[in-house]
Amino acid sequence: MILCAGEALIDMIPNADGAYVPHVGGAVLNTAVALGRLGEPVGLVTGLSSDPFGAQIEQHMIDSHVSTDHAARSDRNTTLAMVHLDQGQATYSFYDIGTATRDIEAADIPAIPDTVEAMFFGGISLCNPPVADTLLDLALAQPSDRLIMADPNIRPGFVSDHAGYRTRLTRLIGRADIVKLSDDDIGWLVPEGDLAAKAQVVLRMGPRMLLLTEGSKGATAHLNNGTQARAEAVKAQVVDTVGAGDTFNAGCLAALRRAGALTPDAVDTLDVPALTDMLTLATHAAAVTVSRAGANPPWAKELD
Repeated sequence: MILCAGEALIDMIPNADGAYVPHVGGAVLNTAVALGRLGEPVGLVTGLSSDPFGAQIEQHMIDSHVSTDHAARSDRNTTLAMVHLDQGQATYSFYDIGTATRDIEAADIPAIPDTVEAMFFGGISLCNPPVADTLLDLALAQPSDRLIMADPNIRPGFVSDHAGYRTRLTRLIGRADIVKLSDDDIGWLVPEGDLAAKAQVVLRMGPRMLLLTEGSKGATAHLNNGTQARAEAVKAQVVDTVGAGDTFNAGCLAALRRAGALTPDAVDTLDVPALTDMLTLATHAAAVTVSRAGANPPWAKELD
């Protein structure tokens, strides 16, 4: 199975009348949900509260075929994200101090079973301790033959210690086999140079593959061996962009698993057609997500 590690929270999204409505979200949960809906075996390492929002999150996971076996359960409140939409583009304000996700320690996480083929790390859970340090330690503890993918989904306004965050991301990127960054993310991580130069800086940090997304301009895959592939964004009537990048991550992981390439060594051997197939599935899945409100990834049958 694929095991995702990071936040599960409630997105408070304004409706047409401006009233905020709770939707299950969180970047890492969204990736796990998208994987489950695409038919891939997946579980989520996260914090689940005993409050009503926690029950809503758990039911959403179950309905989308995401295992809850690796959740750390507590009586702490659920993290909330207030979503602000400007012509469909989402920005966020997070409320997570002392919550079920933020306060996860190493002792809260069940042992990772040998059946886990790959792990995905990302989202706001990488921003601030204690959960950020807990997840970094978990990633660094994984065996070298277990594929690691990371998507920091950088939120500079949420980070309490920028120097510590940058150090944490550098260590995670150095361990990851696959790193996904948006053009905004890579601009924060590598301030100087054009996108191609920035991509090379990230690849020199250690990953075997960099996935670079540029919104409506499409996405590019860069391998450390120099192989590259690109896919244009699929045209869609955009309702909002909530969960689009998370769905893209799931599409990439699903495509690699279906191709028998969900191992570190296999990533190195991917050719342009294989990379193009991966990007095509990912961009098509993301296009469905942006066409409807909130993080609502497609089911496999919707992509047939």
